[in-house]
Amino acid sequence: MAERVEDLNLPNAVVSRLIKDSLPDGVNVSKEARLALAKAASIFVLFLTSASNNVATKNNRKTISAQDVMLALQDTDFEGFIEPLRECLDNFKKAQKEKKDANAEKRKSKSKEDEEKRQSTNVPEGDSDSASAVVVSDDE
Repeated sequence: MAERVEDLNLPNAVVSRLIKDSLPDGVNVSKEARLALAKAASIFVLFLTSASNNVATKNNRKTISAQDVMLALQDTDFEGFIEPLRECLDNFKKAQKEKKDANAEKRKSKSKEDEEKRQSTNVPEGDSDSASAVVVSDDE
């Protein structure tokens, strides 16, 4: 747990980037407004986390799931966030699956390459260096 209230604030750089990305070019936001938005966002996250934890606790679980967050949004009258959140989660899951599949394909390809290298460097039986050893005799 955080020791101070300030520890619960979202990083200013992240909040500033979100503000900048959500507004059209040429719109300026004062430092005071950025601070107020950062504080409001932090409070909202804490509020939603608490509501989500209540949903999980009611279901005898200690881990908050995405479904708990969606139910908490509904319970707290923020239904308008549910569909955009669902879309973001679907996109995230899709990206994670694609990343996992790409990594699996890369490992499979690397394994196949390693096997081909091993096979090409193996010397067939009968062609080993030990078979061509010179025998020296005392008869000369």
